[in-house]
Amino acid sequence: MSQRSSESGSETSSRPTPANAIGEERILDAAYELLLAIGMRRMTMADIARHAEVSRATLYRRWPNVQAVVAALMTREWTTALMSAFQPDAADGRTRLVEGVVEVVAHTRTHPLMRKIIELDPEFLTPYLLERRGSSTVAHLALVEAGVKAGQEDGSIRDTDYVWLSRQIILVSLASAVSGPVMAAKDEYPKLDEQLRDMLNRYLQP
Repeated sequence: MSQRSSESGSETSSRPTPANAIGEERILDAAYELLLAIGMRRMTMADIARHAEVSRATLYRRWPNVQAVVAALMTREWTTALMSAFQPDAADGRTRLVEGVVEVVAHTRTHPLMRKIIELDPEFLTPYLLERRGSSTVAHLALVEAGVKAGQEDGSIRDTDYVWLSRQIILVSLASAVSGPVMAAKDEYPKLDEQLRDMLNRYLQP
C-alpha cells in the first residue's frame, strides 16, 4: 500500500512503503480472505500481493509459494487459539489441560480456514497428518507436555511418561478435530466434545 507525503507547496507524491515496514499480519489477512473466497488451489502469489497491496517481490522475500503463506497463516490462527485456551484458573492441572484441549479441538473443527481447506484442498493437510509435524502441532504438543507435567506435580494426572501421554492426547485430538464432522452432524458437536472430555479425564486420572 502506498503512503502519501506532502512535499513543498501543494505538490504531493506517492511513495511505496518500504518492504521491511509492511506488516506480516496485513499479508496474512489478505491470504485469509482470498482462501475463504476462492480456495488455496486457485490462489496465486500475484493474487495475494494484489489483495494485500504489496509487490510480488515483497511477498517472495518472506514466502516462496502459496503453500508456505497458508502454512504461516495456519500457524498464526492456531497459535492464537492455543494461547487463549489453556487458562490458569482451573481447579487442577488435569482440568486445565483437558478443558484447554477440548476447546482447541472444538475451535479447529469449526474454523472457517480448516473447513475450506478440507472442502477444497485436503491434500494440503496430508503431510501434516501422515508425514511430519507442523509448527502448530509442535506448539500444541509443547503446551500439552507442560500441562501433563503440571498435573503430575499436583497429583491430578497419573505418574507415567509425560511424553507418551502427551503424544496420545495429540493423536486423539487430531482425530476428533479433523474427522469429527464425518461422525457427527454440526448440532452434535457438543456431544463429541463431551465424549473427548470424558475420554481424556479417564485416560489421565491417577
